[in-house]
Amino acid sequence: MCFSPEGDLVSGVLVVSIGIDACLHLRQRVEYAPLAVLPIVLGLHQIDETFVWWWLQGHVSRSVGVTAMWIYLLFALVILPTLVPAVVYHFVARAQRRRVAPFIALGVVVSAILLEAMVVGDPNVRLGTYHLAYTIGLRHGIAIIGLYIVATCGPLLVSGFRPMVWFGVVNLAAVVILAILCASGFTSLWCFYAALVSAAVALHLRSSKHERTARA
Repeated sequence: MCFSPEGDLVSGVLVVSIGIDACLHLRQRVEYAPLAVLPIVLGLHQIDETFVWWWLQGHVSRSVGVTAMWIYLLFALVILPTLVPAVVYHFVARAQRRRVAPFIALGVVVSAILLEAMVVGDPNVRLGTYHLAYTIGLRHGIAIIGLYIVATCGPLLVSGFRPMVWFGVVNLAAVVILAILCASGFTSLWCFYAALVSAAVALHLRSSKHERTARA
């Protein structure tokens, strides 16, 4: 598949639409709301990256492009590591929350490290082959990215809710594959993939019966 500004824009609009539709069909299952909203947020994230593409291609001003880049990186690297375990913690039964809580703490630590790297360093982006390559001047990058993966995929795997577990499995698989095939495009391509998978989960929530373990 060719990744491009058009690809980001179309997929972003599609994912947002699926998330909105899922929210409209929750049928009083308010505990599903965070999972239904997640595709909306991730879809908007992909739409934001469209402006980064357009900046690098000379279609929008530098100020617009740099702002879009910072928004994209702040969400992907600072918000997401804490947001994902927090969403899972809100969703799971109280008896299962003790399994998820450590991932929230880890996510906060990872978010703080990456935020510090972005503020002190000089975030940049360039056009790659069918992807955008972001750099933030991170030291000990392999170790930090490993912790990032644990913080974002770990809580999904221990949630005990089948769609959420599968969400974690496919995202973990994508992480490994992308790290091997295209390390420079990891941030861009994995977020794109996560958005599509979250949309699949939202579609499942729209039509499924109540499967979550009851809160204790």
